[in-house]
Amino acid sequence: MTSKIEASSGNFIRAFIDEDAADGRYNRVATRFPPEPNGYLHIGHAKSICPNFGLALDYGGSCNLRFDDTNPVKEGTEYVESIENDVRWLGFAWSGPIRYASDYFERLYECAEKLIQKGLAYVDDLSAEEVRAHRGTLTDPGRNSPWRDRGAAESLDLFRRMRAGEFPDGARSLRAKIDMASPNLNMRDPTLYRIRRTSHHRTGEQWVIYPMYDYTHCISDAIEGITHSICTLEFEDHRPLYDWVLEALDWPAPRPRQIEFARLNLEYTVMSKRKLMQLVKDRHVEGWDDPRLPTLAALRRRGLTPEAVRLFCDRIGVAKRDSWIEYYWLEKAVRDDLNPLAPRVMAVLRPLKVVVENWPAGQSREFSAPFFPDDAGRTESRALVFEREIFIEAEDFMPDPPKKFYRLGPGREVHLRWGFYIHCHDLVRDAEGRVVELRCTYSEEPRGGGAGPGGQPAVIHWVPAGRARPARVRLYDRLFKTPRPKGDLDRELNPDSLVECPEARLEPALTGLPPGWRCQFERLGYFITDEKLHDRERPVFNRIVPLKDRR
Repeated sequence: MTSKIEASSGNFIRAFIDEDAADGRYNRVATRFPPEPNGYLHIGHAKSICPNFGLALDYGGSCNLRFDDTNPVKEGTEYVESIENDVRWLGFAWSGPIRYASDYFERLYECAEKLIQKGLAYVDDLSAEEVRAHRGTLTDPGRNSPWRDRGAAESLDLFRRMRAGEFPDGARSLRAKIDMASPNLNMRDPTLYRIRRTSHHRTGEQWVIYPMYDYTHCISDAIEGITHSICTLEFEDHRPLYDWVLEALDWPAPRPRQIEFARLNLEYTVMSKRKLMQLVKDRHVEGWDDPRLPTLAALRRRGLTPEAVRLFCDRIGVAKRDSWIEYYWLEKAVRDDLNPLAPRVMAVLRPLKVVVENWPAGQSREFSAPFFPDDAGRTESRALVFEREIFIEAEDFMPDPPKKFYRLGPGREVHLRWGFYIHCHDLVRDAEGRVVELRCTYSEEPRGGGAGPGGQPAVIHWVPAGRARPARVRLYDRLFKTPRPKGDLDRELNPDSLVECPEARLEPALTGLPPGWRCQFERLGYFITDEKLHDRERPVFNRIVPLKDRR
């Protein structure tokens, strides 16, 4: 069910933190954000970043940034750097140096030997496929491995030989000895280490065995003195294993407390790293920073501010139950953030020429237009130039307008924003019959003929034809056409997720624009100059968000 959001949905994790403080379990708050460096962060990760760093700030505690780099096959420094940039962009600073799970590889190995010596772990000769086959199902218990009762001395010897590189990939693994009949599949002798001969981005060729996430995560938290290990709801069933590992190692109290919250499910997007990777690799998008993606790099390039992302995360809150969030709430947060910040200017995306026949050729007139017309306290303005030939938006004219079309048509009048009134009396068509030019006259006061309520003329935007600045405008929309896509790219991708307007024209005051400059094109939406395709002579604008709500 799609969630309905008020001003804020709150954060139930605060109750746990307050309870732990009242009980004397912890005298401080220490959290961490532990991404795996195998892809770019997306807005779902922002929902995790904000409470982890935000709660630490609110309680005067600390928050570590720790990379879970235990799977070198998929990881790399490109992703490490992008994650660092994204956390900084969101406005957060981690405590102390950046940490890595690989910092603890030797300590993790020592803990594994301890488990073997205590008879709580064993080296298994089953292949990964055989381990899965022995695991059982939700209704059927698992089966013990033939090597489950292997003695501690033999397992310890084999584990040390695994580290020394004597065995090929997949030949052996280290598994915890828990309960193959447990109703929780994660407790059925989970794998702790596997052999993987792959160069690591930090440790190089030093290791040929790598620890699994569930084993690594709890020990890393404990080493760092984390108090509240906040993670998404899919790890709820992993919590017994988290606690079991630390208990089996006789880790001193107080141990970290794992708390799960619902992950973000945002309509018209996918959050799966695998599906995002497929979109990038199959070139359905232009890269990880394509403004149609939900990655933070993409949202930044599209023009969202970190304040807008944090506002969105605050409004949806931190809940215990999964739900779908309407895309409307993200767009609303963006509009609410940009409304007081973005100057209002005019641009015509699909120009239609208008010749004002009763205006003298070669003459012009300036009008003063405020950048913030709705804020009486702000006086910034710019000059608009009116001349004989102007451009209006092609969709603001129809040669045979229907009853509820309130803009320009033959015999109709409209009001040019901040300028004159114009009245259309003729049009010019090309050889294919398309309207390519309008013939109009101007007046300083309305003469009648408006199609709006009560005969009032509609207000439309415009730019002078001779002095307008050329621009390219990209109208980005939702990447998927279905609210809750399953990842069927052939059927669910929105073919209109990117519409190019290569002949757009800007008002003359918009010259020498820097990259990352945000504004509102009146009647059209909020836009930003693209940082990657920057061109001062012919800037590229990305639409950040439309003006109207779409629910």
